[in-house]
Amino acid sequence: MPWKTSVTEQARRRFIDEWIKRPGSGRSITSLCRLHGISRSCGYRWWERFRAGGGRALTERARTPQAAVRLRERWEARLRVARLQERSFGPKKLWWKLHREYPRSQLPCVRTLSRWLQTHGLVRRQTRRARPGPILRLRGRLAGRCANDVWSLDFKGQFRTADGRKVHALTVRDVASRYVLCVQHVSKPGEAEVARVMRRLFRRYGLPKALRTDNGAPFGAGGPRGWTRLSAGWVKLGIRMEYGRPRCPQDNAAHEQMHGVLKRFAATPVSAHPPAQQRRFGRWRHHYNQLRPHEARGLRTPAELYRASRRVLPATVPRWTYPKTWLRVRLDAKGRYRWRKRQRLIGKAFIAEELGARLVRPDVLAVYFGPHLLGHLHAHDPAGLRHARWRQPLQSKAGGAQPLPRPPRSIKI
Repeated sequence: MPWKTSVTEQARRRFIDEWIKRPGSGRSITSLCRLHGISRSCGYRWWERFRAGGGRALTERARTPQAAVRLRERWEARLRVARLQERSFGPKKLWWKLHREYPRSQLPCVRTLSRWLQTHGLVRRQTRRARPGPILRLRGRLAGRCANDVWSLDFKGQFRTADGRKVHALTVRDVASRYVLCVQHVSKPGEAEVARVMRRLFRRYGLPKALRTDNGAPFGAGGPRGWTRLSAGWVKLGIRMEYGRPRCPQDNAAHEQMHGVLKRFAATPVSAHPPAQQRRFGRWRHHYNQLRPHEARGLRTPAELYRASRRVLPATVPRWTYPKTWLRVRLDAKGRYRWRKRQRLIGKAFIAEELGARLVRPDVLAVYFGPHLLGHLHAHDPAGLRHARWRQPLQSKAGGAQPLPRPPRSIKI
């Protein structure tokens, strides 16, 4: 019979106290046990524990089954030995090896062996390569022959002012005219800060045809098309995103050269604090645009060549429209979409956007952001979206380029 109180340890101590006082009270063991609502065998057991270990023996003992623990430790030891003997074996082959060595024993399953190998650090987790997605026609970069064809933007490498505070300088320059549109210090290089600065530039100078950046945050990411929420918003404005190759700053060499001039004349030595440094940036920008001629532009200054864009920033952000036969895709807070009873990862860059989707095969769903194909979802692949890839056209035997599949019809905004 169990104890009838929830405070079992206190009940046991009261029982032992009355047991010790029992010879003077003349009470029998049977009546004492009946008073506390336990059997005589339970009373004798706790008395023997008290005599052997004192008051500490009245606490609750662990009820973990020891046989199962010992069995697991035995199999983990056997697994470690087998792994050290065969370092090239994975969990499936190690299960086969253990089955041959212990044919009459009930072995743990392969998944359990895999978990034990990871727990003990006997295997190295390998990253899966992303499954190939649809192929897109590789576009060349815009030449930037006219003003506002291409703007290049990047962050000048951070440095500290004399008071120890960090300076993150966002720089924007027109590629054709070399006109520096902005050298602005921001508190941190995040999407919200960059969006605020770029919105101000769009209102003042209009919209460019393309923005040229590197692959780093907050401009680029590892999701579909390399876009972030920031760059996806620019794409909705009709701006084309051009990314350099990973770890190749020479793809934006002219902008990096401008950073060198900026550092030499506006950040060496550094200012006392960020507001003073920002004022130096403003004086340098005026000198660079108004007084510094460029040999590549016939010794003319950038201010003589630059004109504001005719494409003005719209009052409201346009919305994509899709054909009526397409699915409307809305993502959850983690950038996932539920399709065929599974959560499929699309990308956090499109959490607040409405995507379109159409079936290209019975088990393949093509996902679009406006007219831009993001990738394919496969019914049998639970990993998520297979990103669309840029690839050059294949060369035929005659030397000409083989035609690629015709892209989907454009979608009006």
